[in-house]
Amino acid sequence: MKAILALEDGRYFEGESFGAPGSRTGEACFNTSMSGYQEVLTDPSYRGQIVAMTYPMIGNYGVNNLDPESSQPHVRGFVIEELCGVPSNWRSTGTLDDYLRQWDIPGIQGVDTRALTRHLRTRGAMRAVISSEIGSVEEAVRVAAESPPMSGSDFVKEVSTGAAYTWDPDDMESRVWDIPSPSQNREAGPEGAFHPLPEARHHVVAFDFGIKRNILRGLRQSGFRVTVVPSTTSAEEVLARNPDGVFLSNGPGDPAALDYIHKEVSALIGKKPLFAICLGHQILGHAYGGRTFKLKFGHRGGNQPVKDLRTGKVAITSQNHGFAIDPSSLPSNVEVTHINLNDGTVEGMRHREAPVLSVQYHPEAAPGPNDAKYFFAEFAKMIETGV
Repeated sequence: MKAILALEDGRYFEGESFGAPGSRTGEACFNTSMSGYQEVLTDPSYRGQIVAMTYPMIGNYGVNNLDPESSQPHVRGFVIEELCGVPSNWRSTGTLDDYLRQWDIPGIQGVDTRALTRHLRTRGAMRAVISSEIGSVEEAVRVAAESPPMSGSDFVKEVSTGAAYTWDPDDMESRVWDIPSPSQNREAGPEGAFHPLPEARHHVVAFDFGIKRNILRGLRQSGFRVTVVPSTTSAEEVLARNPDGVFLSNGPGDPAALDYIHKEVSALIGKKPLFAICLGHQILGHAYGGRTFKLKFGHRGGNQPVKDLRTGKVAITSQNHGFAIDPSSLPSNVEVTHINLNDGTVEGMRHREAPVLSVQYHPEAAPGPNDAKYFFAEFAKMIETGV
């Protein structure tokens, strides 16, 4: 079945439909990760977006029940160059094609994703439509141009939990998995082996703005017991739980549209140690009184270089965001600690007087490198020392 990807500026790409038939609109963006497509599909931060993978073959290791970052995919559509229809991996439980059909998500293959990426880098991320049913290019472009923009959107309300819960109370979901050698003495099964978890020394409340499971695993693996709360939870409700710290998660959409969250986060500054990533970092910027702006084409992938201005050290990081903080809007008691070496945008902040730190990228990766995983330990140290 033929399919089309049409952009609001009139550029279009023809290809072959896979996944679910039909039409979906969203903001077209690209991800440069070479693997981890199932994590990308299920990352709630991609709500409202049509994602193109720059790596040429996707689906070669299939899908499984352990890698999803949430209970379902959140992308509006998936764009690839070549689909592997016969996956080969001992962990695979199905094909990417069947997985997208199951969740009613359309895909298009046979697209020159290099040309699409160059176009989005030149013109910027824009509204788009994937369709296997629209009959003309003109109609597809019109549908894309009339779809809702990303700016001003609040997708957090669609992906946040409806009720508070304790993450992994039985300490099963967070165990570190690997393939053991015969000499290693660890609990093992047909799916591999697991490392024991450390004692849970600290209790944190995590705001769910679209939180990924691997973030929750990373927190537990670093000695935190985690209570996850909805995005609409008030500062008063959080403080009533008397946590040792508060975590602000990743999530989708425009941070400027979340004024009801800015107010509550502002009320927590100085009351409890705070650690924020991705959307949480941007929300924190607004809570400080700052502003955010939309990036031309965003940072999405596992190869973003970030420099720590305090040490000069450079880390390669995993990122997924389309907005950034305007450093000129931040108050004098907030220090910019990290910058992106590709475009100089703010990648990290620290409050000069209160125990608050944030980064724009993902310490837990999934997918991507683990250069920034130390931030979970830094959060624990901040809780223990108060600075």
